[in-house]
Amino acid sequence: MQRRLKIGVLYSRVRVEEKWIFGAMEKRGIDYDRLDDRAISFDLEKPEPWKQYDAVLERSISYNSGLYALRLLNSFGVPTVNTAAVAEVCGDKLMTSAVLARDGVPQPHNVTAFTPEAALEAIEAFGYPVVLKPVVGSWGRLLAKVNDRDAAEAVLEHKSTLGSVQHSVFYIQEFIEKPGRDIRVIMIGDRVLTAMYRTSEHWITNTARGGSGELCPITPEIEDICLRASKAVGGGLLGVDLVEHPQKGLVVNEINHTMEFHTMQPVSGIDIAGEIVEYVVKVAKSSEK
Repeated sequence: MQRRLKIGVLYSRVRVEEKWIFGAMEKRGIDYDRLDDRAISFDLEKPEPWKQYDAVLERSISYNSGLYALRLLNSFGVPTVNTAAVAEVCGDKLMTSAVLARDGVPQPHNVTAFTPEAALEAIEAFGYPVVLKPVVGSWGRLLAKVNDRDAAEAVLEHKSTLGSVQHSVFYIQEFIEKPGRDIRVIMIGDRVLTAMYRTSEHWITNTARGGSGELCPITPEIEDICLRASKAVGGGLLGVDLVEHPQKGLVVNEINHTMEFHTMQPVSGIDIAGEIVEYVVKVAKSSEK
């Protein structure tokens, strides 16, 4: 008799996406555990409790908690979705940009500096406006559109005063005059599942910041750039954010490894949670071979 698979779902809070994922697990009769990252701990001398899982799906809100959990699980030999290597790249905008540049995937022009003085010099070379981003962060938070030197000096001073490791890395990106929207694409393994326009009158179009969603047809160009971007970061379950650049065409703005899909699922009419669960099961089964 074939052993029944056991799946773990690592989460921080039960949002609508987690409710859908749990429901998809239960609908399929999958044996799974809910693993609240605020309550678990890892004993490096006792990895056995974790080895009961054929795969663990990571849905942590905290990048650090999720990344270190994935690193530990992978070191125990537990397959995870996504892997620690993918999470490390996707959770850090500079690392994402580096692998996209390495593989020749189109992206906005960006420059990195490590002191306010070097950052200001780079911004002046860019010309205004520019966008300053934290290397780690989501939901469009702590982004700053910088329109002139006075604003640049103020933002750089604020970031320096905050003093965290993340704020000591100055990630500077060209400001793109996009057509009031960007494109969020859901990747499941090597498959482009669905895409959505995120539209807003604000220059930040994240749905978490009030942007609205509308179905976007998957063109050969969208499919090509997303497949290349997915391969660059290591593949898995990904949310690829594209921007329509007025000169360069489609460029990859960011890649999310624990993407939300509360707007995308109803807009697309696709059971994204079910597709995610099917993919995790596939990873679990492949690890048994």
